[in-house]
Amino acid sequence: MPTPATLTPATLTPSAPAPAVRLGVHGSTHLASRLVAAAGHAPESVEYVPYEVTEPFGPLRAGDADIMIVKYDPLEPDLALSRPVGFDGRAVLAGAHHPLAGRASVSVEEVAEYGGFRCPGSFPAHVWDLVVPPRTPLGRPIRRVHAMTTLTAMAELLRSTYAVHVSFRSLDAVVPPDIKVVPVHDLPPSPVAFARLRGAEPPEHVRRFVADAERAALR
Repeated sequence: MPTPATLTPATLTPSAPAPAVRLGVHGSTHLASRLVAAAGHAPESVEYVPYEVTEPFGPLRAGDADIMIVKYDPLEPDLALSRPVGFDGRAVLAGAHHPLAGRASVSVEEVAEYGGFRCPGSFPAHVWDLVVPPRTPLGRPIRRVHAMTTLTAMAELLRSTYAVHVSFRSLDAVVPPDIKVVPVHDLPPSPVAFARLRGAEPPEHVRRFVADAERAALR
């Protein structure tokens, strides 16, 4: 065995760095990067894996993501959720020409004046009811009349009509400049958690990241 005096760079082999956490995100990475920073992890320690709202759990179930960001509990039997790691404020998306677009904030009662979006693809219907409520707190129906497919298609419809989309403030970092994200002051923020597949223990670096994010949320 080499003694300390005979150790050379060749014998001092550094341990391999931990692989990146593959984190599923939809739309903006702004919220995810805030969670990474709050957990005390370097930006390069996480690889963002995009997913579409029409098939939100595809990358996770295909093994392309270790965990994914979820808002509200999808109640999918093959998924397990972390404790809350943050919150995302509620907002309405509208084209720059829209009567609501220039407001500092709006009520969901005002949003009900305009057509919204239907639940897309395999997205859990009960979660969509929380994202886009079928009725306002005062009982006014929110008309979910437009098809939701991709962010690009949604933005095109918003800029060409008076449609609106009840969503989250974090999308402000990803929508085009002519799409405005206006806070909705009378809808509570959404809890944010990480989902993973049940039945297999995540790798140690993934468990550490999730635990650090959970602890950061309690501070």
